[in-house]
Amino acid sequence: MRLLRIMLPHKIQLMAVLAFGVAMLFIENQIQKLEESRAKLERTIARHEVAEVEHRHNEGTGREFSPLSEKDDMVIIYNRVPKTASTSFTNIAYDLCGKNRFHVLHINTTKNNPVLSLQDQVRFVRNVTSWREKKPGFYHGHVAYLDFSKYGAKGKPMYINVVREPIERLVSYYYFLRYGDDYRPGLRRRKQGDKKTFDECVSSGGSDCTPEKLWLQIPFFCGHHSECWNVGSRWALEQAKYNLVNEYLLVGVTEELEDFIMILEAALPRFFKGATELYRTGKKSHLRKTTEKKPLTKETITKLQQSDIWKMENEFYEFALEQFQFVRAHGVREKDGELYVLAQSFFYEKIYPKVN
Repeated sequence: MRLLRIMLPHKIQLMAVLAFGVAMLFIENQIQKLEESRAKLERTIARHEVAEVEHRHNEGTGREFSPLSEKDDMVIIYNRVPKTASTSFTNIAYDLCGKNRFHVLHINTTKNNPVLSLQDQVRFVRNVTSWREKKPGFYHGHVAYLDFSKYGAKGKPMYINVVREPIERLVSYYYFLRYGDDYRPGLRRRKQGDKKTFDECVSSGGSDCTPEKLWLQIPFFCGHHSECWNVGSRWALEQAKYNLVNEYLLVGVTEELEDFIMILEAALPRFFKGATELYRTGKKSHLRKTTEKKPLTKETITKLQQSDIWKMENEFYEFALEQFQFVRAHGVREKDGELYVLAQSFFYEKIYPKVN
Protein backbone atom coordinates (compact mmCIF):
# COMPACT_ATOMS: atom_id res chain seq x y z
CA MET A 1 0.00 0.00 0.00
CA ARG A 2 2.85 2.36 0.86
CA LEU A 3 4.47 1.68 -2.53
CA LEU A 4 1.13 2.41 -4.21
CA ARG A 5 0.88 5.76 -2.41
CA ILE A 6 4.43 6.68 -3.58
CA MET A 7 3.81 5.66 -7.20
CA LEU A 8 0.39 7.29 -7.47
CA PRO A 9 1.65 10.92 -7.64
CA HIS A 10 4.16 9.90 -10.33
CA LYS A 11 1.38 8.36 -12.38
CA ILE A 12 -0.68 11.51 -11.98
CA GLN A 13 2.28 13.63 -13.06
CA LEU A 14 2.86 11.42 -16.08
CA MET A 15 -0.79 11.60 -17.05
CA ALA A 16 -0.70 15.38 -16.66
CA VAL A 17 2.35 15.64 -18.95
CA LEU A 18 0.69 13.41 -21.52
CA ALA A 19 -2.50 15.43 -21.32
CA PHE A 20 -0.54 18.65 -21.78
CA GLY A 21 1.26 17.19 -24.81
CA VAL A 22 -2.00 16.09 -26.38
CA ALA A 23 -3.51 19.51 -25.73
CA MET A 24 -0.55 21.26 -27.37
CA LEU A 25 -0.79 19.00 -30.43
CA PHE A 26 -4.51 19.72 -30.64
CA ILE A 27 -3.94 23.48 -30.42
CA GLU A 28 -1.21 23.35 -33.09
CA ASN A 29 -3.53 21.33 -35.30
CA GLN A 30 -6.33 23.87 -34.84
CA ILE A 31 -3.96 26.75 -35.64
CA GLN A 32 -2.88 24.96 -38.81
CA LYS A 33 -6.52 24.44 -39.81
CA LEU A 34 -7.25 28.12 -39.21
CA GLU A 35 -4.29 29.08 -41.39
CA GLU A 36 -5.52 26.77 -44.16
CA SER A 37 -9.06 28.16 -43.87
CA ARG A 38 -7.74 31.71 -44.06
CA ALA A 39 -5.70 30.84 -47.17
CA LYS A 40 -8.75 29.22 -48.83
CA LEU A 41 -10.85 32.29 -48.04
CA GLU A 42 -8.20 34.59 -49.53
CA ARG A 43 -8.07 32.47 -52.70
CA THR A 44 -11.87 32.51 -53.00
CA ILE A 45 -11.99 36.29 -52.63
CA ALA A 46 -9.17 36.67 -55.16
CA ARG A 47 -10.95 34.43 -57.70
CA HIS A 48 -14.14 36.47 -57.23
CA GLU A 49 -12.29 39.74 -57.80
CA VAL A 50 -10.56 38.36 -60.91
CA ALA A 51 -13.90 37.11 -62.26
CA GLU A 52 -15.33 40.61 -61.77
CA VAL A 53 -12.40 42.11 -63.65
CA GLU A 54 -12.88 39.72 -66.56
CA HIS A 55 -16.63 40.40 -66.58
CA ARG A 56 -16.09 44.17 -66.66
CA HIS A 57 -13.47 43.72 -69.35
CA ASN A 58 -15.89 41.73 -71.55
CA GLU A 59 -18.70 44.21 -70.92
CA GLY A 60 -16.47 47.19 -71.54
CA THR A 61 -15.13 46.04 -74.92
CA GLY A 62 -15.80 48.82 -77.37
CA ARG A 63 -16.41 51.47 -74.69
CA GLU A 64 -14.15 54.48 -74.42
CA PHE A 65 -12.37 55.18 -71.13
CA SER A 66 -10.57 58.33 -70.26
CA PRO A 67 -6.85 57.48 -70.28
CA LEU A 68 -5.02 57.18 -66.99
CA SER A 69 -2.28 59.71 -66.33
CA GLU A 70 1.22 58.51 -67.11
CA LYS A 71 2.17 58.38 -63.44
CA ASP A 72 -0.92 56.30 -62.57
CA ASP A 73 -0.83 53.91 -65.55
CA MET A 74 2.00 51.95 -64.00
CA VAL A 75 2.40 48.35 -62.89
CA ILE A 76 5.39 46.84 -61.10
CA ILE A 77 5.81 43.07 -60.84
CA TYR A 78 8.12 41.75 -58.14
CA ASN A 79 8.39 38.03 -58.92
CA ARG A 80 10.16 37.41 -55.66
CA VAL A 81 12.61 34.54 -55.16
CA PRO A 82 12.06 32.71 -51.83
CA LYS A 83 14.44 33.58 -48.96
CA THR A 84 16.01 36.68 -50.49
CA ALA A 85 14.53 39.18 -47.97
CA SER A 86 11.43 39.36 -50.16
CA THR A 87 8.97 39.60 -47.25
CA SER A 88 11.02 42.37 -45.64
CA PHE A 89 10.93 44.39 -48.85
CA THR A 90 7.26 43.65 -49.60
CA ASN A 91 6.24 44.86 -46.14
CA ILE A 92 7.69 48.25 -47.03
CA ALA A 93 5.39 48.39 -50.07
CA TYR A 94 2.40 47.54 -47.87
CA ASP A 95 3.34 50.28 -45.41
CA LEU A 96 3.73 52.86 -48.18
CA CYS A 97 0.73 52.05 -50.39
CA GLY A 98 -1.80 54.10 -48.41
CA LYS A 99 0.41 57.17 -48.15
CA ASN A 100 1.66 57.03 -51.76
CA ARG A 101 -1.73 55.97 -53.16
CA PHE A 102 -0.97 52.75 -55.03
CA HIS A 103 -2.29 49.18 -54.76
CA VAL A 104 -0.40 46.10 -53.55
CA LEU A 105 -1.57 42.66 -54.71
CA HIS A 106 -0.18 39.27 -53.73
CA ILE A 107 -0.04 36.63 -56.48
CA ASN A 108 -1.01 33.51 -54.52
CA THR A 109 -0.32 30.40 -56.61
CA THR A 110 -1.50 26.88 -55.74
CA LYS A 111 1.15 25.10 -53.63
CA ASN A 112 3.50 28.02 -54.36
CA ASN A 113 4.08 26.66 -57.87
CA PRO A 114 6.08 29.32 -59.75
CA VAL A 115 5.01 28.01 -63.18
CA LEU A 116 1.53 29.02 -64.38
CA SER A 117 -0.54 27.02 -66.84
CA LEU A 118 -0.88 28.58 -70.30
CA GLN A 119 -4.51 29.56 -69.61
CA ASP A 120 -3.47 31.18 -66.30
CA GLN A 121 -0.68 33.04 -68.04
CA VAL A 122 -3.23 34.56 -70.41
CA ARG A 123 -5.59 35.39 -67.54
CA PHE A 124 -2.82 36.98 -65.52
CA VAL A 125 -1.62 39.16 -68.39
CA ARG A 126 -5.20 40.26 -69.11
CA ASN A 127 -5.89 41.04 -65.45
CA VAL A 128 -2.73 43.05 -64.92
CA THR A 129 -3.09 45.12 -68.07
CA SER A 130 -6.86 45.80 -67.87
CA TRP A 131 -7.53 46.13 -64.13
CA ARG A 132 -7.75 49.93 -64.16
CA GLU A 133 -9.12 50.12 -60.62
CA LYS A 134 -5.87 48.63 -59.26
CA LYS A 135 -3.48 50.96 -61.05
CA PRO A 136 -0.92 52.05 -60.14
CA GLY A 137 -0.26 48.51 -58.95
CA PHE A 138 2.53 46.59 -57.22
CA TYR A 139 2.15 42.82 -57.77
CA HIS A 140 4.32 40.39 -55.84
CA GLY A 141 4.54 36.62 -55.63
CA HIS A 142 6.72 33.55 -56.16
CA VAL A 143 6.14 33.40 -59.92
CA ALA A 144 8.61 32.86 -62.76
CA TYR A 145 9.21 35.70 -65.20
CA LEU A 146 6.47 36.17 -67.82
CA ASP A 147 7.04 38.06 -71.10
CA PHE A 148 3.89 40.17 -71.59
CA SER A 149 4.67 40.97 -75.24
CA LYS A 150 4.23 37.27 -76.07
CA TYR A 151 0.50 37.60 -75.34
CA GLY A 152 -0.17 40.69 -77.42
CA ALA A 153 -0.42 43.01 -74.42
CA LYS A 154 -0.32 46.70 -75.29
CA GLY A 155 1.66 47.73 -72.24
CA LYS A 156 4.40 45.92 -70.35
CA PRO A 157 4.87 46.09 -66.57
CA MET A 158 8.18 46.96 -64.94
CA TYR A 159 9.89 43.98 -63.35
CA ILE A 160 12.09 44.22 -60.26
CA ASN A 161 13.69 41.52 -58.12
CA VAL A 162 16.35 40.66 -55.53
CA VAL A 163 18.85 37.79 -55.59
CA ARG A 164 21.01 36.28 -52.87
CA GLU A 165 24.26 34.33 -52.61
CA PRO A 166 23.05 30.80 -53.58
CA ILE A 167 24.31 28.78 -50.60
CA GLU A 168 23.14 31.43 -48.13
CA ARG A 169 19.68 31.36 -49.74
CA LEU A 170 19.44 27.54 -49.60
CA VAL A 171 20.61 27.37 -45.97
CA SER A 172 18.08 30.02 -44.98
CA TYR A 173 15.30 28.09 -46.71
CA TYR A 174 16.43 24.81 -45.08
CA TYR A 175 16.12 26.23 -41.54
CA PHE A 176 12.99 28.20 -42.41
CA LEU A 177 11.18 24.94 -43.21
CA ARG A 178 12.14 23.59 -39.77
CA TYR A 179 12.00 26.59 -37.43
CA GLY A 180 10.13 29.34 -39.27
CA ASP A 181 11.07 32.94 -38.61
CA ASP A 182 10.34 35.90 -36.33
CA TYR A 183 7.57 37.16 -38.65
CA ARG A 184 5.01 34.42 -37.83
CA PRO A 185 6.68 32.41 -35.05
CA GLY A 186 3.56 30.40 -34.13
CA LEU A 187 3.01 28.95 -37.60
CA ARG A 188 3.84 25.25 -37.89
CA ARG A 189 6.32 24.61 -40.71
CA ARG A 190 6.48 21.63 -43.05
CA LYS A 191 9.68 20.13 -41.59
CA GLN A 192 9.08 21.18 -37.99
CA GLY A 193 10.59 18.70 -35.55
CA ASP A 194 13.54 17.76 -37.79
CA LYS A 195 16.57 18.80 -35.73
CA LYS A 196 19.21 17.76 -38.28
CA THR A 197 21.59 20.62 -39.10
CA PHE A 198 22.40 21.57 -42.68
CA ASP A 199 25.94 20.23 -42.20
CA GLU A 200 24.54 16.88 -41.05
CA CYS A 201 22.13 16.85 -43.98
CA VAL A 202 24.97 17.35 -46.48
CA SER A 203 27.26 14.76 -44.85
CA SER A 204 24.47 12.15 -44.82
CA GLY A 205 23.33 12.88 -48.39
CA GLY A 206 19.91 14.24 -47.40
CA SER A 207 17.42 15.26 -50.10
CA ASP A 208 16.81 18.80 -48.73
CA CYS A 209 20.40 19.98 -49.19
CA THR A 210 21.50 18.53 -52.53
CA PRO A 211 23.07 20.83 -55.15
CA GLU A 212 19.86 20.47 -57.20
CA LYS A 213 18.07 22.51 -54.52
CA LEU A 214 20.28 25.45 -55.44
CA TRP A 215 18.63 25.67 -58.89
CA LEU A 216 16.01 28.36 -58.29
CA GLN A 217 17.16 31.89 -59.05
CA ILE A 218 18.09 31.03 -62.63
CA PRO A 219 14.66 29.54 -63.54
CA PHE A 220 12.82 32.39 -61.81
CA PHE A 221 14.52 34.84 -64.17
CA CYS A 222 14.54 32.50 -67.16
CA GLY A 223 10.74 32.14 -67.14
CA HIS A 224 8.10 29.72 -68.36
CA HIS A 225 10.10 27.81 -70.98
CA SER A 226 10.54 24.11 -70.22
CA GLU A 227 14.32 24.39 -70.56
CA CYS A 228 14.38 26.94 -67.72
CA TRP A 229 13.55 24.19 -65.24
CA ASN A 230 16.08 21.64 -66.52
CA VAL A 231 18.60 21.68 -63.70
CA GLY A 232 22.05 22.68 -64.93
CA SER A 233 20.90 24.04 -68.31
CA ARG A 234 23.41 26.47 -69.82
CA TRP A 235 20.65 27.84 -72.09
CA ALA A 236 18.55 28.66 -69.01
CA LEU A 237 21.46 30.54 -67.45
CA GLU A 238 22.02 32.65 -70.56
CA GLN A 239 18.29 33.35 -70.92
CA ALA A 240 18.13 34.41 -67.26
CA LYS A 241 21.02 36.82 -67.85
CA TYR A 242 19.34 38.21 -70.96
CA ASN A 243 16.06 38.81 -69.11
CA LEU A 244 17.81 40.42 -66.15
CA VAL A 245 19.53 42.98 -68.40
CA ASN A 246 16.70 43.59 -70.87
CA GLU A 247 13.44 43.03 -68.98
CA TYR A 248 14.11 44.15 -65.39
CA LEU A 249 14.23 47.78 -64.32
CA LEU A 250 16.40 46.89 -61.32
CA VAL A 251 17.67 43.71 -59.65
CA GLY A 252 19.23 44.14 -56.21
CA VAL A 253 21.03 41.78 -53.87
CA THR A 254 19.95 40.79 -50.37
CA GLU A 255 23.33 41.74 -48.97
CA GLU A 256 22.86 45.37 -50.14
CA LEU A 257 19.10 45.73 -49.71
CA GLU A 258 19.19 49.32 -48.42
CA ASP A 259 21.02 50.47 -51.56
CA PHE A 260 18.40 48.70 -53.70
CA ILE A 261 15.58 50.47 -51.87
CA MET A 262 17.34 53.84 -52.13
CA ILE A 263 17.77 53.53 -55.91
CA LEU A 264 14.13 52.46 -56.33
CA GLU A 265 12.98 55.49 -54.35
CA ALA A 266 15.02 57.79 -56.57
CA ALA A 267 13.82 56.14 -59.80
CA LEU A 268 10.16 55.50 -58.86
CA PRO A 269 9.08 58.01 -56.19
CA ARG A 270 5.43 57.46 -57.22
CA PHE A 271 5.68 54.11 -55.40
CA PHE A 272 8.70 54.31 -53.13
CA LYS A 273 8.83 57.84 -51.74
CA GLY A 274 9.84 57.45 -48.08
CA ALA A 275 10.99 53.83 -48.48
CA THR A 276 14.62 54.38 -47.45
CA GLU A 277 13.73 56.14 -44.20
CA LEU A 278 11.09 53.51 -43.47
CA TYR A 279 13.62 50.72 -43.99
CA ARG A 280 16.10 52.39 -41.65
CA THR A 281 13.72 53.33 -38.86
CA GLY A 282 10.52 51.37 -39.45
CA LYS A 283 8.89 48.44 -37.72
CA LYS A 284 10.74 45.21 -37.05
CA SER A 285 8.57 43.46 -39.66
CA HIS A 286 10.98 44.88 -42.23
CA LEU A 287 13.78 42.84 -40.70
CA ARG A 288 12.37 39.31 -40.97
CA LYS A 289 14.93 36.69 -39.94
CA THR A 290 14.96 32.89 -40.07
CA THR A 291 15.46 31.44 -36.60
CA GLU A 292 17.92 28.76 -35.44
CA LYS A 293 20.18 29.16 -38.50
CA LYS A 294 23.57 27.49 -37.88
CA PRO A 295 26.82 28.58 -39.56
CA LEU A 296 28.26 26.08 -42.06
CA THR A 297 31.56 24.25 -41.83
CA LYS A 298 34.20 24.75 -44.52
CA GLU A 299 33.74 21.11 -45.55
CA THR A 300 30.05 21.65 -46.32
CA ILE A 301 30.70 24.83 -48.30
CA THR A 302 33.50 23.16 -50.29
CA LYS A 303 31.33 20.14 -51.10
CA LEU A 304 28.51 22.31 -52.46
CA GLN A 305 30.88 24.55 -54.41
CA GLN A 306 32.28 21.54 -56.25
CA SER A 307 28.97 21.01 -58.05
CA ASP A 308 28.33 22.40 -61.54
CA ILE A 309 24.92 23.59 -60.37
CA TRP A 310 26.42 25.85 -57.71
CA LYS A 311 28.93 27.18 -60.25
CA MET A 312 26.10 28.17 -62.60
CA GLU A 313 23.88 29.67 -59.91
CA ASN A 314 26.87 31.54 -58.52
CA GLU A 315 27.77 32.78 -62.00
CA PHE A 316 24.26 34.21 -62.30
CA TYR A 317 24.47 35.78 -58.84
CA GLU A 318 27.84 37.38 -59.62
CA PHE A 319 26.43 38.66 -62.92
CA ALA A 320 23.43 40.21 -61.13
CA LEU A 321 25.73 41.71 -58.47
CA GLU A 322 27.97 43.26 -61.13
CA GLN A 323 24.95 44.83 -62.89
CA PHE A 324 23.58 46.20 -59.62
CA GLN A 325 26.91 47.66 -58.56
CA PHE A 326 27.22 49.34 -61.97
CA VAL A 327 23.79 50.96 -61.52
CA ARG A 328 24.65 51.99 -57.97
CA ALA A 329 28.00 53.48 -58.97
CA HIS A 330 26.22 55.83 -61.38
CA GLY A 331 23.40 56.79 -59.03
CA VAL A 332 24.58 56.72 -55.41
CA ARG A 333 27.52 58.17 -53.50
CA GLU A 334 28.83 57.71 -49.96
CA LYS A 335 29.91 60.62 -47.78
CA ASP A 336 30.88 60.46 -44.11
CA GLY A 337 29.50 56.94 -43.90
CA GLU A 338 26.09 57.96 -45.31
CA LEU A 339 24.66 57.06 -48.71
CA TYR A 340 22.93 59.70 -50.81
CA VAL A 341 21.37 59.74 -54.28
CA LEU A 342 23.01 61.85 -56.98
CA ALA A 343 21.05 64.80 -58.35
CA GLN A 344 19.95 64.98 -61.99
CA SER A 345 23.04 65.20 -64.17
CA PHE A 346 21.58 66.24 -67.54
CA PHE A 347 19.64 69.20 -68.91
CA TYR A 348 18.38 70.43 -72.30
CA GLU A 349 19.78 73.30 -74.36
CA LYS A 350 19.85 74.65 -77.92
CA ILE A 351 16.13 74.10 -78.22
CA TYR A 352 14.77 75.15 -81.65
CA PRO A 353 12.70 76.67 -83.07
CA LYS A 354 12.67 79.50 -80.59
CA VAL A 355 9.35 80.39 -79.03
CA ASN A 356 8.51 84.12 -78.79
